[in-house]
This record gives sequence, C-alpha cells and structure tokens, in this order.
Amino acid sequence: MPSISRCCAAALAAALIVPAVLPAQQVTSPPEPPIRGFPADALAAQRTRENRLREIPSADTLRAQLRILSEDPHEAGTERSRHVAELILQRFRSYGLDARLEVFEALMPRPLERVLEQAGGNHFVASLRESVLPGDKDSGDQDQLPTYNAYSPDGDITAPLVFVNYGMPDDYRVLDSLKISVKGAIVIAKYGRSWRGIKPKLAAEHGAIGCIIYSEPKDDGFFVDDVYPKGPMRPGQGVQRGSVMDMPTYPGDPLSPGWASEPGNPKRLTLPEAKTIEPIPVMPIGYDDALPFLRDLGGPVAPEAWRGSLPLTYHVGPGATPVHFHLKFDWKTRPLYDVIARIPGALSPDQWVIYGNHHDAWVNGASDPLSGQVALGETARAVGALLRTGWKPARTIIFAAWDGEEWGLLGSTEWVEKHQDELRASAVTYINSDVNGRGPLSLDGTHSLQMFVTEVARDVKYPASTKSALEVIMARRAETQARRAGRDAAAQRDTAKTRADSMLRQDTQRVKGDIATQLGPRPSRPDTTFVMAALGSGSDYTAFVDHVGVPTLGIAYGGDTHDGVYHSIYDSFDFLTRFLDTNFVFGVAESQTTGTAILRLADAPVLPFEFGNAVRAYRQYATEIETAAKKNDTTKALDLSAVKTAIGGLQAASDRYEAALAKLGGLKSADLRKRWKRLAPVNRMLYQTEQALADAQGLPGRDWFHHLIYAPGFYTGYGVKTMPGIREAVEDRPNGAVAQQEAARVAAAIGRLTTAVQGATSALEAALR
Repeated sequence: MPSISRCCAAALAAALIVPAVLPAQQVTSPPEPPIRGFPADALAAQRTRENRLREIPSADTLRAQLRILSEDPHEAGTERSRHVAELILQRFRSYGLDARLEVFEALMPRPLERVLEQAGGNHFVASLRESVLPGDKDSGDQDQLPTYNAYSPDGDITAPLVFVNYGMPDDYRVLDSLKISVKGAIVIAKYGRSWRGIKPKLAAEHGAIGCIIYSEPKDDGFFVDDVYPKGPMRPGQGVQRGSVMDMPTYPGDPLSPGWASEPGNPKRLTLPEAKTIEPIPVMPIGYDDALPFLRDLGGPVAPEAWRGSLPLTYHVGPGATPVHFHLKFDWKTRPLYDVIARIPGALSPDQWVIYGNHHDAWVNGASDPLSGQVALGETARAVGALLRTGWKPARTIIFAAWDGEEWGLLGSTEWVEKHQDELRASAVTYINSDVNGRGPLSLDGTHSLQMFVTEVARDVKYPASTKSALEVIMARRAETQARRAGRDAAAQRDTAKTRADSMLRQDTQRVKGDIATQLGPRPSRPDTTFVMAALGSGSDYTAFVDHVGVPTLGIAYGGDTHDGVYHSIYDSFDFLTRFLDTNFVFGVAESQTTGTAILRLADAPVLPFEFGNAVRAYRQYATEIETAAKKNDTTKALDLSAVKTAIGGLQAASDRYEAALAKLGGLKSADLRKRWKRLAPVNRMLYQTEQALADAQGLPGRDWFHHLIYAPGFYTGYGVKTMPGIREAVEDRPNGAVAQQEAARVAAAIGRLTTAVQGATSALEAALR
C-alpha cells in the first residue's frame, strides 16, 4: 500500500483536476481518500457516521461542564475529588454507558509546616502563598492546597544559598568551572528546561542539602507578557505546585511499584524502602518571594545566559545570609477515584479501545486537566448519541477519568497495574489527553500508529478554518523550518564574515573560497511528511506504553497562547475563558478528533497499524546515537550493526505486510463481516506487536520501565529518550559496555517485533484468501 504522504498527494492532485471538455453530467467527484483498514465500499458509511459524531460536540455544553467541574479546588485524596468523580460518573451514565468507580489508594503527603526565611541580619520570611485577585472569584476559594512540592521529604536545615540556573547537568559543569560547590548548601533553581523533580535529584547528587525552585519572570512572568489578570502570565506571588516524585524510576503509588494499591491490600513498602521520594527537601516559590534571596547572593556574577529579568545583578553565590528551610508532612495514604465507562463491542468485546484524561487538579484546574476532561465527556456524549441510532461498535470502547495524575500518575498507574494481564491480551490502543487549548493539533505516540493519526488529522477541520488539522500542522512546520533555515543561514554568513575579516590581509582569493565553503549549499526543500513525536512521560499514558507495551497516542490542541497560571490558584474558569479557549472551539475540535479516532479503531475490519514509519523512526534513533557515541572516547567503539540489521529485517516484514493488506481493497464489507472471526486473531497479533518491544528486565536501574524504544529520560523526567538503554549509556552516563549490552537487547526486541509482524502478515494472508 502506498505511503500516507503519497495517498494525500494523490487525493490533492485529484481534487485540483477540473474537466474542461466533458458535459456537466459526466463530471464526477474525486475519489474519497482511503481510510486505512477499511475496504473501499465501507468508506461512505464510515464517513457518514463520523460526520454525524462530529456534529454533536457543543461549545455551550463544554462551557457549562467546565464551570461545574472547576467550581471548587479538588486535589486527589479529598472528598472534593470524589465529588468531581461522581459528577463525571453521572454524566457517563446519562449517555447510556455502563460506568462505575474503581477505588485505589496511594501515599499522598500534605504539608503541615512550611517555613522559608533568611536566618541572619537581612531577615526575610517568604509568604509562601498566592494572593486573591480581583476579577477571578476562584482565586479566593476555600480549601486551596498550599504551595508545595509533593514527595519532598521532611527537613529542618540552615545553610548558605547557591544559584544553579535551571539546575541541569550543564549548569553544574559551569559551577565547577567557577570553582563553586553546592556541597552542604541549599540551591535555588529556576523552573524550566526540565521536569521539576530532576532539579532536587541533581542537587542532591552534587551534595546539596535542600532545593528551592522559583518561577523566573523572564520565562514565566512580566518579561513575557502582562501578568494575570491583565494578561496571561504568572504574577509575582503565583507559584507552580507540582510533584517531585522520581517518576523516571517508577510512577504511581511510591509504596506499591508494579502492583495495584487497593484498599485492604497489605502488600506495601515501608517509607524508607520507597525509591521515588526525593532525597532532599524541596519547595516552590513565586518570583516576589525569590527576589530577596537572589538579591542577597554574592560570589561571581552569573553568566549572561543565566540572568533573568528581576531588578538585580544575578550572582551565583553563596549568599551572605544563611537560609532556614523547614518542611513537615503528614505522610498519609489517601483514596483515589477512577471513573471507568464501558461500551461492549458487538463483534470483538475482548478487544478494547481506551481513551483517558485525568480529573484531579492541584487547585481548580480549569485548564489542567478539565479542558481535556470536558472534551472527553463530549466525545463520550457523541458516541452515546450514535448508540441511540442503533449503531454498536465492533470492539469495546472504554472511557476513563483518572484520579491522582498530578501527584505522579497515581490513578492510571494503579489501574494499569491491576489490569495489566487483561491489557496485554485486550488493549488495542490507549488514547490520552490532558490540557487542551488554542493552537495546532499535537500528535505523539508509538510509531506503528503514525499513518493512522495522519489520516485522522487529514479528515478533521481546524477550528474557524477551511483547512484540515493536518494542513495546519504542516504549515506550522514549514514556518518553523523556514525560520530555522534563516537563522542557520545568518549564522553561516556571520561565521564566514568573521573568518574572512581575520584572513583578508593574508590571502583574498583563499578567503573567497572559504566564504563559499562556509555558506555551503542552499537549504534543502522543507520536509512535507508528517512525523509523529515519541512519548516520554508526564501524563497518564506512561503506564500503558512503558510498563505494559500498549500502542499509545497523545492527542491535544494548543500552544498558541502564553499561559502563566500552570499549577496555581489562577488556573480557573475565568482565566481559561479569557485567554485559552474563549469560544470553546478547540474543545469541540478535540472531541471531534478523538471521536473520529475511536470510531475507526473500534470498527476497522483490519486495525490500522503500519510499520514503515517505525522503521524510519528507529533508523533515525540509531543514527543519532551512533553520531553521539563517536564524540566520546568511552563509547566511540559502540557497534550498532546488529540494531541496523534488525531494522532492515523489520523493513522487509513491513513491505510484505503492506502487500498483504493491499488485498483488502478488493473485498466487500459484507465479505469481511463474514470473515470477522478469522480476522480477530490477526487484529490481536497487530496490536500486540508493541509488546515485542518490551522486556520484563526493564531498563538499567529502572526495572519498572519495560519498553526498550521509548522512555522518559533519567535526567529529563518528561522528555523522551528513544532507545533509552543505549542512548543514556552514551549521552548521560557514558559507559561503552552498558551501551553495547543495551544495543544487543534493542536488536533482539526489534527482531521480536519483526517476527510478530511476519506472524500477523501470514495470518492476514490466510484470512483474506
């Protein structure tokens, strides 16, 4: 079967051809673009059903539901969180869905005491609170969770303060060059550049005994735009709460890694045995509270790249005044309320299409997560409306509203760990959403689904536009490429001019040749092929793909609006309706997009997996790693020939599979319906191919993470590391022996995937005879 880019090009070309000489009655419409997994005679009915579904999501309903669910703070572990779960449960049931609560529990410590102050003569006590703002009624709500970082340990320390920029590995190398040590100190780091939990972890590795994380206004405040309520950026007292659980080790309840933590289950680690509690106390503050601490710092002036926009000269430290830092937590286990709604499949009830979004928030959470949760609710309402027309999905559809995501993916991880054997047998795909807002469609996931989501994006409209979501994605990508090419060309010209000026007195002709060499060839034509990004962590897909090996997608709109209220009391209905999705058209688009994906996955006679894009992605990863390995004496001998050979074998298997699938186009829907039982094991083989890339041994030092192609980085937290076992042994902690050992495991995993694709191909060939 031709690639999706060729299919799109053919469809576009057909659309542009207008017969000029034929009589009007002979003019025919261009053929419908294909939908992978469906025969040609099923396209009209499928598109009619999809169009009907896309007409149902309503901006008015989204607005009303967001107002209801974001009315009060509802952090996980509280009755307010249970109340939100029960509201969602009632809505699912009102759509005719079989829905229920699944209750888990997890360690969720809340702060009892918080103190941060200068301990010497320049005495200053941080307020550690956010101010009520006029014009936003929710900012004055009762029962707001205090500003803190979940899974910080208790601590009562007094020590000098050192500024560490973003607190990343490169920043500590700069400190080393300045002869500044953080051993025995408290560090202060900016939010940004990495997930917050990496900052105290790295600080502890360098000998620090405490960590403060502040929101720098150059990144997240008045330097960017006006602050809330006038504009969308974080005000001076705004604080980013958040978990600092060491999720790159494992997410979920810290006391039950690998198994479900349910009420009454005595199997629990002790607190000292938990590996995901941070080793040193950590606390978040706003930039108003940060200013006196930063102003007191002495030592060298910070490098220019480290300097922010506060009214001071940024120094590295240490400060003249010691800092006193006191934290105490209650260390209680609290309940989690997952809402699970199920529509049984009419033909393959044991094959599950799952779509989830979390419902818990740090405070009111209008944007994070309820912008995504109400869109999921509208998708469920639309599917429920189709059920009332007499349609039934061929496969089972599951909608999930997770609890405890903000603390460390608690509710989804416990659910996956409870149902992991069923998921390995039955999970076709997990679709995840979270924050949704104004901007282009973002699609991330496992690469065997890249062609599938490309077709979905091709067939849904971008809000207030005649363009498809895919056309907008590609237009934005072309703009980005053009800007990058312009910057690169300018940099090349600057480099060439600098070299030319320095050499001009020596040899004018040689300089001219050198300029031409520096400028190099003109930039190549922009890439017009959609390429899906891989998933790291930071949302509820993690347990599905990384622990169990379920094919997974992340789907969301957004990115066009500044947002400085993340994890604060200002993430409110008022903020969202003023700045993020004023008319709720992007919530409607999210419902339409996920609904289209669900209908296709639920009803495709042959599931729309494709493996050529995986081949291309894996080749790119191997090339990147090989290039990085050559730059380090420790890893320059790394041999990835086995990985490359395995990828070549997967390419051959993919080609054979596409040839087998091409026969689908010559069959009729009625014939395929009769063959459904013969196709059922084929489809099971297809969605279980992703499990071939998992290894129960796990990653080095991280045995909970089973997937050998995708994982969050040990020092990135949210950011993905592809082929992580090899890559981290090359890039982060260079070790040639470990890199070579992991290369063998990756080659074996791709070999298993090839065998699985070959098995699915043989079964498909037999089923379509």
